[in-house]
Amino acid sequence: MHSPDDNQSTLTVQLADEAATAALGRQLAPLLQPGMIVWLDGDLGAGKTTLVRSLLRARNHSGPVRSPTYTLIEIYVISRIYWYHFDFYRFNFPEEFLDAGLGEYFRDDAVCLVEWPEKAAGYLPAADLVIRFHFAGNGRTLDVVACSEEGQECLRALKRNWQPHAAD
Repeated sequence: MHSPDDNQSTLTVQLADEAATAALGRQLAPLLQPGMIVWLDGDLGAGKTTLVRSLLRARNHSGPVRSPTYTLIEIYVISRIYWYHFDFYRFNFPEEFLDAGLGEYFRDDAVCLVEWPEKAAGYLPAADLVIRFHFAGNGRTLDVVACSEEGQECLRALKRNWQPHAAD
């Protein structure tokens, strides 16, 4: 459930477990449109890849969903939309984003999901949404923050329809 909040650009949700994370992914997935960039911010093990997996499953991807920690990027094509899952955890310098040629993936026909965006600071395109993961006991608290008009539209729709335990 979301906390009372006067800021129209943020939704805070409490996720008790992996099932709650999957519920959020199912509700957020249809709201993400090609061209959107989502930054996933949180400590190791906070649930970033779990959320990505649920987003892709909600878009009918049935294959494996791996963390791109070692590969930098995992690519999924679903209904002619490219879904790029990045993980910059292993970057030592932000310039590695340029050296790896990753800027070409941020296109109008793609949804880009970026773990550890701060590791590419100054080179990574701006986010439409930032999802911040915080440990909260055995669960997680997520702050979903809109950073663009597209992000605002997505967040408004998510706020209207948010159900913490939506069925599969």
